[in-house]
Formats: sequence, structure tokens, C-alpha cells
Amino acid sequence: MSSCTCSILNKKDPFPINPLIVHKKTKKHFTYPPPPPPPSLKLHKKMSSSSFYLTLFLFSLFLLSINGQDLIYDTCKTSSQQDPNVKLQFCTTSLQAAPASHCANLKGLGMMSIRLTRYNVTDTRCYIKQLLKNNTKKLDPYVKSCLDDCFELYSDAISGIKQAMESYNSKRFFDANVQISSVMDATTTCEDGFKQKKGIVSPLTKRNDATFQLSAIALSIMNIVQSSA
Repeated sequence: MSSCTCSILNKKDPFPINPLIVHKKTKKHFTYPPPPPPPSLKLHKKMSSSSFYLTLFLFSLFLLSINGQDLIYDTCKTSSQQDPNVKLQFCTTSLQAAPASHCANLKGLGMMSIRLTRYNVTDTRCYIKQLLKNNTKKLDPYVKSCLDDCFELYSDAISGIKQAMESYNSKRFFDANVQISSVMDATTTCEDGFKQKKGIVSPLTKRNDATFQLSAIALSIMNIVQSSA
């Protein structure tokens, strides 16, 4: 070496493990090869690397969430323009509340809308059952009769919406359309029953309306899926 001279620490060994190096210009001493970095430095590097990948992962999720929200809004906007039964606000709120909806594609949103309809149908049927069970003596005879009819309608709707999910998955869109339409008919038939007698207020108006709208959303998205295929 022209700029460095070496002092051998062990005369018996011509190549010591860490010979002492003295730099002529700086007069600083250092060993060769350099000692390994302290454990704390290694840990810091590992933590920095982990933090980078975690940040990258969270940023990717953030982008997916934004794209998912855009798809939901655009789909609901198109649906509301094509079908007066679909309300934009109700559509976006319902789909955004569905698990994993922000990561779904158009076909996935269609399945989610059918699944939401199924949940609502099942829950409404359970609600009607509780009304009949807990208020038997207090219920007006006509209201009870209407609730009995609605219970049967929603019972049939459960099997219909299950079949619609299978049909949609198999791309049998015509069958799915018929099956979902039967669910919509069930809600209107149920609600109309209470209107046939003056002074009677339906206890299922909000639930019937929600099921009707969810069914309309499912039909509309299914039509968009078909047209884009």
C-alpha cells in the first residue's frame, strides 16, 4: 500500500485476523476487515425495512379503497339513471357497508347486492315472526292476517334469492332476473295488503321498501354486467 503502513500485532502469524492500519495522512487507526455493525444497527435496518413494506402495503390498500369507492359510486349513479326505483344515496350507502366491497369488481358488486337482499329478506322474515309471536293478543285481526301473508311471502323469497345467487354465479342471468323480480313482487304484495283497509298502518313499510330497493339495485347491476360482457 502506498498510503498506508501495516504493523503486525502477532509476529508468528503473518496474516493476523485484524491487523492494525495506520493511515499516514490522517494518523487514524482502524482495523481490517472492519468489525461487524452492532446488533442495534442491524435491528434498526430490519425495522426500517419492515416499516417501508408496511407503508407500501397500507398505501396499496388506500388506492384499492379509492378505486372501489369510485366503482361503487359510478355503478350506483348509472343504476339510478337507468332505473327510477334505484336511489343513488341508498345504493352507495348499502354497497359501501358490505364487507370487501371496496375491493370488488363490477360482477362482485352484483353478487354483493344479491347477498344484501338475502340478508334483508331473512331478517324481515325473522322480524315478522317475532311480531306474530310477541303481540298475538294485541294485534288487530286484520293486521295479523296481513302479517301471516307477509311471513309466507318472505319465506318463499328466501328460497328465491338463494336460487338467484346460484343463477348469477353460473351466469344464468335470465333466471336470476326472474328470481329477484319475484322478491320485489313479494315486498309490494306484502305492503299492499295493509293498504286495503283504511286506518291500518303497515309495521313493515321501511323493511319492504329496503328489500324492494336492494332487489332493484341487484337487477340493475346485473343488467350492467350483461351489457359490459
